[in-house]
Amino acid sequence: MITVHHLEDSRSQRILWLLEELGLEYEIKRYERDPKTMRAPSALKKVHQLGKSPLIEEDAVVLAESGAIMEHLVARHGRFGAPEDPILARHYHFYMHYAEGSLMPPLFGMLIVKKLGLLGMPARKPVRGMLAEHFGFLDRELASRKWFAGPDLTAADMMMSFPLEASQARAGLDDRYPNIIAWLKRCHDRPAYRRGLERGGEYAYAG
Repeated sequence: MITVHHLEDSRSQRILWLLEELGLEYEIKRYERDPKTMRAPSALKKVHQLGKSPLIEEDAVVLAESGAIMEHLVARHGRFGAPEDPILARHYHFYMHYAEGSLMPPLFGMLIVKKLGLLGMPARKPVRGMLAEHFGFLDRELASRKWFAGPDLTAADMMMSFPLEASQARAGLDDRYPNIIAWLKRCHDRPAYRRGLERGGEYAYAG
């Protein structure tokens, strides 16, 4: 049995989505953020010393990091991994890493800048500019593909879901980028995505 250590409003929601798509049995241990700092509770450090979510336990092994967890699950179960076509496979590997390596840093920066109030005002314009570059790039990419790695859903889409959901909720992703918005709707319309939401509980970025 897989155990998911699931933090509210976090990257772990996309792990639940993948598990539902794979049709795997799993249990959830829920954690709530500190209402003042919005950080994960110290209880997660008893599972993994970094105290971050998502974490899964399987066969007495704890796995951390969304991308690593997804790569483990798709390799073990043979679904939602890289397409056979080499060009589409390059897209898959790119987006598996781009989600956290390139898109999340400016998004996180925007969230911090907003929390700073007036002190953060000078940084808002440049950070918005960085995010707009990313949104424009992604919208053009999705103009020719239904999913990020081609005609079929893959784990790359699940990796991309969290930063783009958070961007829609808090960082200016809107109807100026119709292909991204349509992609988000396709994600949210999937039965497995909806089941993951039901299992995971309240999620601030759900469509």
